[in-house]
Amino acid sequence: MERLSGLDASFLYMETRSQLMQVIGLIEVDPSTIPGGYSFGRVRDQMRQLVRATPKFRRKLDNSLINIDHPAWIEDEHFDIDRHVHRVAVPAPGGIGEVTELCGHLAGQTLDRAKPLWELWVIEGLSNGRIMIMLRMHHAAVDGVGSAEVLAQLCSLSPEQPDLDADLLHQSAGGSSHAMLAATGAVHYLIRRPIAMARLLPETVAVPIAWLRRARSHEAMPAPFQAPRTRFNGPISPHRSIALTQLSLADIKRVKNRFGVKVNDVVLAITGGALREYLLAHNELPDRPLVAMVPVSVHGADDSGLMVQGTNKVSGMFTQLASDVDDPVERIERAAEFSRKAKAHHADIDANILRAWAQFAPGTTMSTLMKFYGDRKLSLKHPPIFNVTVSNVAGADIPVYFCGARVTGVYPLGPIFHGLGLNITVFSADGMLNVGILGCTDQIPDIDVLGHAFDEQLKTLLEVCGD
Repeated sequence: MERLSGLDASFLYMETRSQLMQVIGLIEVDPSTIPGGYSFGRVRDQMRQLVRATPKFRRKLDNSLINIDHPAWIEDEHFDIDRHVHRVAVPAPGGIGEVTELCGHLAGQTLDRAKPLWELWVIEGLSNGRIMIMLRMHHAAVDGVGSAEVLAQLCSLSPEQPDLDADLLHQSAGGSSHAMLAATGAVHYLIRRPIAMARLLPETVAVPIAWLRRARSHEAMPAPFQAPRTRFNGPISPHRSIALTQLSLADIKRVKNRFGVKVNDVVLAITGGALREYLLAHNELPDRPLVAMVPVSVHGADDSGLMVQGTNKVSGMFTQLASDVDDPVERIERAAEFSRKAKAHHADIDANILRAWAQFAPGTTMSTLMKFYGDRKLSLKHPPIFNVTVSNVAGADIPVYFCGARVTGVYPLGPIFHGLGLNITVFSADGMLNVGILGCTDQIPDIDVLGHAFDEQLKTLLEVCGD
């Protein structure tokens, strides 16, 4: 038995029918490289073997009425691959529009909490002869870095099936014991939590004081609730729209080198420019810069003082996007400056403070508040916490294979929230920067226009670079 951390469990508590807490990976593959040729049965059989060496895929939730702490992971003793790996085909003509429409529909479906919280769809019928693999996992089970690690476990460096890790084959999450779950939960809740809160309070009180001091010297990242309101910042429905595009990593680095910035600065500048053009086309561009929340991995931070380690090891950094700037050169320079300030400010805050406070997440109360907040008639009209989530996850810069098929694109898609209905995630792999955009259809029905804007923004920056 492995108890969920408060941050892991909070993704369960926050989930409603409209606010689905899922991490999605769309993997485009070329089936022509599969030894012996492609068949769905062959892919399913290989997944059956890979799952044997991926303990995360075999664990499910366990809870009881007498448990006053967060739920736990246990081994699914009746695991059945056929309940997780599915096959579907897109309708003709099988273009990108048909693919994203199907994936958007699947992204709006809940995962069954009675079994391990993941499923994989093998999508056939693409006009280019490729196959799209859609992997959905609950955020309680994986974060951004964790999803990249899962992808690495599922892929190999050659078309041949790799040898399985013998240690992982015998690794188990353990069985269920409601008495033990309740007993350890009571210890955490009644004894360890009050001690942890007493330690956290002094450190937490210092955060806003330091924030104010930095703000006075114009060296602070934007504070929550200071973002302008946009169409992305309202209650969301279960309907999802998806846009995908690929950018040359060599072109991104050319821009980076020309302006002396980092790859992430180029990504933020392109995002700010794309959102600017999209909102301008709808006559909705605010006169203040949009604010992005950039998830930051804290996998390397010391977390020995936390009550439970957990799966999600992430913090968040706020930065402005310079969306109010028309000139692309000035925009990338300002994006880099905003990012520099945000990183310096974020580095001064304890990397694990968010995870530590998440241990106190009240399950029933949080679930009730989320349902209240998502009600369109009752939703509060407060300023947005921020406007958009922008994630940048690094992958392998070498060719990889999924079940023998050459991977030609990996598009990550993060969750959206009530009031925060747009998520943009980029994943660098094999010389390409893959951009996955997920939004609420009610807020952004023409999301493909936003995806096209990313291509145009990079072209504009390349033109500025010259020869």
